[in-house]
Amino acid sequence: MLNNSLVALDRAHLVHPVASYRQHERNGVRVITSAKGATVFDAAGRPLIDGFAGLWCVNAGYGHESIVEAAARQMRELPYATAYFGLGSESAIRLAAELAERAPGDLNHVYFTLGGSDAVDTTVRLIRYYQTVRGKPEKDQFISIEQGYHGSSTVGAGLTAIPIFHAHFGAPFDWQHKIPSAYPYRNPVGTDDAAIIAASLQALKAKVEAVGGPERVAAFYAEPIQGSGGVIVPPRGWMKAMRDLCAALDILFVADEVITGFGRTGPLFASTEDDIVPDLMTVAKGLTSGYVPMGAVFLSDKVYDTIADGAGNAAVGHGTTYSAHPVSAAVGLEVLRLYEDGLLDNGRRAGARLMKGLNGLGDHPLVGEVRGRGMLAAVELVTDKAAKTPLPAAADTARRIFDRAWNQGLVIRAFGNGILGYAPPLCCTDEEIDAIVERTRLVLDETLDDPDVRAAMA
Repeated sequence: MLNNSLVALDRAHLVHPVASYRQHERNGVRVITSAKGATVFDAAGRPLIDGFAGLWCVNAGYGHESIVEAAARQMRELPYATAYFGLGSESAIRLAAELAERAPGDLNHVYFTLGGSDAVDTTVRLIRYYQTVRGKPEKDQFISIEQGYHGSSTVGAGLTAIPIFHAHFGAPFDWQHKIPSAYPYRNPVGTDDAAIIAASLQALKAKVEAVGGPERVAAFYAEPIQGSGGVIVPPRGWMKAMRDLCAALDILFVADEVITGFGRTGPLFASTEDDIVPDLMTVAKGLTSGYVPMGAVFLSDKVYDTIADGAGNAAVGHGTTYSAHPVSAAVGLEVLRLYEDGLLDNGRRAGARLMKGLNGLGDHPLVGEVRGRGMLAAVELVTDKAAKTPLPAAADTARRIFDRAWNQGLVIRAFGNGILGYAPPLCCTDEEIDAIVERTRLVLDETLDDPDVRAAMA
């Protein structure tokens, strides 16, 4: 089909996620037609380095024939099997076991979802069940973090703390509460790690008391790195300190690893690097490298056993048609093999090179901070380095910077507040990493010449 026909059909029928519908109609869709490795190709056959791995998800890179074959083989043998009625499939059973073996501590039980948003919803339902059957139904308040992201479902959007996901949606609910982000670059207490950790601990204690004390709070949610909030990297030791406080207060700790899981920060799970064992952990994205939909919730022995014993012979009333889908599970098994057969190691090397290269941009007049861990990074742009003044709204940074990068042959995440996000596939070569950095410098130079940016710097 001709590209202009696709643009017209898209404009008329396809509703895009997190988009201005009218602006999208005016601009038209950019059609991606194929991909290989870390490169995607548009409808004109033009190659672009995918510096964002789709949506933080194509961790293994595009075009692995072994993944395609694993899916095709499973489709031929058993394209669907329900996990209801005590039924199951070999691929789902094996994937659950392989994941449990590699997960931190006693996260030995896995419930499969379709993605990250319904994984978060699953945690809320299971946590409420857990607290009720242990005789503490009054523990019904949930706390998360400003600038955190936990999906855009009806419940998850309320745990998310980014305004666009609340506006006109009736979110958050009155049982969903927030504490400030650690955000070292813009933290009111400064950049000292110990001071930031102490401030976050105090903020959580204060919020717990404000909503009725520990006897009212069910769970606390945290991302090892806040992805959609701007790739905010907390100080080393922050996750452990927050997890330890939750344990002391009898509050369940949920690690949202939908973005950070499967090599994105280096190890298979960021929680191992943070030296924590959460009570529940959510994953998705890299679980199947984005080739097919799948997410998962890991449950600790304590949480699982409490729910199981509390239910007794009654069914736990939570489930979805495509939970433990055999094709997704078969893909997950093959992707896991690829990670451990060299991709994790390559990702660590490429991540070190990416961080070194991006840090080399620190002398640019617009660069306020470079931050990240492994193949997850951000460059925050400012018009005044000393005052940390964000780029002006008039500069329309989300659209203009994305367009400039696209024109340079690079796909990145351009946040509306002038933060550039990076999450390249783990398969990237040295040359591709260097190209990401060099093309970013060209984008920064073009942005420096933007009249709205120039006016703000005058």
